[in-house]
Amino acid sequence: MTTPAPFLNLTNIAKSFDGVHALRDIAVTIRRGTVHALVGENGAGKSTLGKVIAGVHGEDQGTIEIDGVRVSFSTPRDALRHGITIVAQELALVPTRSVIENVYLGTEPHIGPFVRTRALRSRYATLTEDSGIFVDPFAYVGDLSIADQQKVEILRALARGSSLIVMDEPTARLATHEAFALRRIVKQLRDAGATIVYVSHFLEEVLDIADDITVLRDGRVIRSGPAAVESPQTLIESMIGRPLAAAFPPKQYPEGGGRPMLDASGLSGRGFHDVSLQVSPGEIVALTGLVGSGRTEVVRALFGADRSTSGTVLLDGSPYLRRKPWRSVERGIALLPESRKLEGLFLSFSISDNVSLASLKKFSRGGFVRTGHERAAVSERLAEVDVRMRNAMDPVGLLSGGNQQKTMFAKSLLTQPRLLIIDEPTRGVDVGAKRQIYDLIVRVAQEGMAVLVVSSEMEEVIGIAHRVAVMRQGEIVGTLAGDDVTEHAIALLAFGSDDLMQHPQGRNNP
Repeated sequence: MTTPAPFLNLTNIAKSFDGVHALRDIAVTIRRGTVHALVGENGAGKSTLGKVIAGVHGEDQGTIEIDGVRVSFSTPRDALRHGITIVAQELALVPTRSVIENVYLGTEPHIGPFVRTRALRSRYATLTEDSGIFVDPFAYVGDLSIADQQKVEILRALARGSSLIVMDEPTARLATHEAFALRRIVKQLRDAGATIVYVSHFLEEVLDIADDITVLRDGRVIRSGPAAVESPQTLIESMIGRPLAAAFPPKQYPEGGGRPMLDASGLSGRGFHDVSLQVSPGEIVALTGLVGSGRTEVVRALFGADRSTSGTVLLDGSPYLRRKPWRSVERGIALLPESRKLEGLFLSFSISDNVSLASLKKFSRGGFVRTGHERAAVSERLAEVDVRMRNAMDPVGLLSGGNQQKTMFAKSLLTQPRLLIIDEPTRGVDVGAKRQIYDLIVRVAQEGMAVLVVSSEMEEVIGIAHRVAVMRQGEIVGTLAGDDVTEHAIALLAFGSDDLMQHPQGRNNP
């Protein structure tokens, strides 16, 4: 087999934003017809490097060469003229137009002012046959799943003659089966001769599809080379710059007995029915199951963000009626929602304002906020959860995913909850920040807080939970504790024994 030739060479690339260095002295070679992965902790510079390659950001210094010829990109259009495009985390599609219109938007064949519809359909048919990617050409993009919208983005890139596609965290919002399908598409594109720059923090995924891997830390290249010599252990240690300790803190079980902090019985609502669940002080209970099994709907109903149609909820032995989010905060319940960007944080507000927003009443007197007390309390919480930032008055949207997640923890802890509900505690968080979040969850539980965690990550569920409640089709179908908490036992409950035989990947991830 011949070794793929160098295609794209980056030398001495640097990029800064507002005086903060995002990339320093980057040197990377990307071979034609390969999948080249960029990995690193949040804030390491991997997405920034992908955007420099695709012309979204212009480099401050350094050189970019394609097949030995120096090029410079001021805009994504410049990069596209050289066959380079990006499929970004935030998809840039027109939801009110059809798939075929989005794929060829701005490049449609015309006769005068009229689009040559027959030629357009023929071109689309050839494109899908050659790529192996099919999406109904006449479906409206806004009606598609995120996975199918990503396929549309890839088809649009191929329709424009792109030979190098940058994919920035392409599976971050996908369900497990959708992520597996996207992996197959990436491999098909590579086998057809395309070059893929793949930005991801899912290391197992990277090791499955990548030919080469570049590890970044603090905006610098730590090393770049064949994926075949790497393992999750070697990548993690290079990403965080130290040997990896145990992925999870030691599990200490709370003393039994006593009254549950949360006691839900026969709870039903949209997407779930007859759910009974208990969480005691000092206990971490995980609620898991397949995507769509009703996990998020249950915790939103407990918090009062959604209505329940029947059932009872006792909080520390007292009935909790007419549940509303503001009332839950007053009763000592805090919820970290699944989407920090859509529901957990105001991205344009400062870090400080985001943390104090749910607790302003405790800092107010006579209708005025005592800003000195507020800022002191906010600073204490931010330090407690180790948010890495320049200034607490910076917009929270400038923080990495891990630091945004820790900001939500600071916000919740400032309300002094007795019950902490966390929906997907480490989604979109790098491996270093994950351990910090696990340590934080374990610590607050050891201090006597009741913790209810919703998680799709099997290792996370097993690693931190004292008990695991598994949901399927809106019901809790079993609860596991102690040595019974295993991957196989969770998968059997999540899929059902018959379904599991048909979907063996369920053994690895619920």
